[in-house]
Amino acid sequence: MTGPRYTTLRDRHEALGATFTDFGGWMMPVRYSSDLAEHHAVRTAAGLFDISHMAEFTVEGTGAGELLDYALAGRLSTMAVGKAKYSLVLAESGGIVDDVIVYRLAETRFLVIANAGNRDAVAEALAERADTVRGRHAGIDLAVADVTDDFALVAVQGPAARGILESVDGISDLDRPLSELPYYAAASGRFRERPLLVARTGYTGEDGFELLVPTDAAAELWDALLAAGEPAGLMPAGLAARDTLRLEAGMPLYGHELSPDIVPAQAGLGRVVAADKPDFVGKAGLGAVIAGAAPVLVGLIGEGRRAGRAGYAVHLAEDDTPVGEITSGALSPTLGHPIAMAFVAPSAATPGTPLTIDVRGTRLPVTVTALPFYRRTN
Repeated sequence: MTGPRYTTLRDRHEALGATFTDFGGWMMPVRYSSDLAEHHAVRTAAGLFDISHMAEFTVEGTGAGELLDYALAGRLSTMAVGKAKYSLVLAESGGIVDDVIVYRLAETRFLVIANAGNRDAVAEALAERADTVRGRHAGIDLAVADVTDDFALVAVQGPAARGILESVDGISDLDRPLSELPYYAAASGRFRERPLLVARTGYTGEDGFELLVPTDAAAELWDALLAAGEPAGLMPAGLAARDTLRLEAGMPLYGHELSPDIVPAQAGLGRVVAADKPDFVGKAGLGAVIAGAAPVLVGLIGEGRRAGRAGYAVHLAEDDTPVGEITSGALSPTLGHPIAMAFVAPSAATPGTPLTIDVRGTRLPVTVTALPFYRRTN
């Protein structure tokens, strides 16, 4: 049996005093200093994250667009070169196998980034679905490769992120200036003679970038980003801060808000599905679930300092009738009050509805609200 893995930046994390936790089979930094300090650094300046545990796949060939249109919920074949798109890998039932970001690197070349814990499931889905497409077109030009071990991925997130990247020693030859790179787009360039992809994407609700480099260039890039960012207030940040940041931004996390038992519309992701596509895996399973009384994802806001956590029950305010369950919850570092995401019955999902949550035997009042809880203003 293979034990948890470390990224190529392990020695950097240990030198910074990181505490590690097992996440998707990887030992990842959960914090370096304090969760609150790292969270606030991202909201006010910048944070540096190692996200090399994420899984990467390349899809290449003249059939790449057709495969992704069939394999994923969205329409990827019409995406412009240099753009990125959030999408979903669905099961035949319509449930969510994983959420992914797809980048179009060239006319016939795409990059798919998936969650670390779902690497095998996504690899299997892409391989099987590629075989189906090949079966429809004899001799089609189509190749899928798992390149996870070839690359490292780091993220710089926060209002100071662009300025930090522009001052990094060694980033050069970007095909677009960062100032002209829109949200959900990517630029190709070099980092000290190594290929570099800079994407204006992230998982914190802030402006920011994710940088993909060959594994053997990761430590140099990490050091260069820390050196460039220190004067601007950048801090290395771990998974604990990443979780409260994404919760404030109302971003779903696989295993909490997303699972094979949840269809996209339940999680507020119906817009991600290109339902008018003639054929894609999961299409037949969609519709039947959400048409009934399936729980739907909502935001909950409370008062005081006690927050609900994943698994805590949600009840009607006026009696003990259970109507749902919290999937993620925390005391919001930015907003200063408890927030949570929960799946509740549609009858209890209207914004403004008063509910209660059971926090270790104490019933606390909460109010249903639309997501996200936090939206940046710049």
